[in-house]
Amino acid sequence: MSEKNYYLPPQRILEVHNLTLSFQLYNGVNHVIRDVSFHLDKGETLAIVGESGSGKSVTTKAILGLIDENGRIERGEILFRVSDDEVLDLTKCDLDTFQKKIRGSKIAIIFQDPMTALNPTMPVGKQIMEGMLEHGKVKSKAEAKRRSLALLEEVGIDQPNKRFKQYPHQLSGGMRQRVVIAIALACEPDLLIADEPTTALDVTIQAQILDLIKDIQKRLNISIIFITHDLGVVANMADRVAVMYAGKIVEEGLADEVFYAPVHPYTWGLLSSLPSIKGTDRHIYSIPGSPPNLIFPPQGDAFAYRSEYALVADFESDPPMFEVSKTHKAATWLLDKRAPKLKMPHLLKERIEAMKKEHGSHE
Repeated sequence: MSEKNYYLPPQRILEVHNLTLSFQLYNGVNHVIRDVSFHLDKGETLAIVGESGSGKSVTTKAILGLIDENGRIERGEILFRVSDDEVLDLTKCDLDTFQKKIRGSKIAIIFQDPMTALNPTMPVGKQIMEGMLEHGKVKSKAEAKRRSLALLEEVGIDQPNKRFKQYPHQLSGGMRQRVVIAIALACEPDLLIADEPTTALDVTIQAQILDLIKDIQKRLNISIIFITHDLGVVANMADRVAVMYAGKIVEEGLADEVFYAPVHPYTWGLLSSLPSIKGTDRHIYSIPGSPPNLIFPPQGDAFAYRSEYALVADFESDPPMFEVSKTHKAATWLLDKRAPKLKMPHLLKERIEAMKKEHGSHE
């Protein structure tokens, strides 16, 4: 592991700089992450959104050192604050460091399918205890059990003594996801990654899980990276939003900026495709086409081939990140001072107005 000293501002817990990652496949090199940069402050919730295959989950797996043997980080840094006086570049950490100092202890993850995240052969209580005992967070099994029961209660599971002894198949989907959250919180991590944590749940349970995660974030002041393909899921819980497309972040800003004043055509498409709150849509909008094959990354802006607003420049070169405000930026040639001024699509205006009425301004 590198002995280099790294620096992060006091309020910052994570900085990703120019992360570029590829996978060697039988038919070529898949360039799944391309110069991705973002940061996360203590107690902040960052939502990373985009279609399936945009690189969201791979980015978080890189943070946890979970890239398989076919994957290779070509360049970039992932700086993480382990303690007040120690910052590590996670791209340089070995397996032993991840297992002893990072995973579970400092960074925990909630996976999207609780049934595959849990061990079917072990009672859920023992699974919560496991991480505490492994990382030395408790002095005895009795203390681990007490804390596990308290966690079950904290995440909203009734009859914790009974549930402690049950196996995953004996619990409902919502309960299983609450158990996964309890496991993630067991070692009191500084960073919680929620990777599509509500995808496998019905709408009512989804709302409960989102409220639970939001409440945990406020009470414990932990930092959260929330991964989702659905902008609507995080409309009222993210502090900032990063929109990913074809392995790149194409727009990033405060939640209000991205939801109510988006500037990238891809973000326009994602927001336009949200169903109306009242369910009165005659037609649901969908972005035409499909994401590019990143074995052969397209020249210029990867979204240009699906965008009705594409300029000639989009097919010639990658747009830089243009600054919309100090907190809002996007990679689109439409923000160049030479580009024509376009009006926001009518359907998008309707969706934004509907979201404002439902969620109100983000606080």
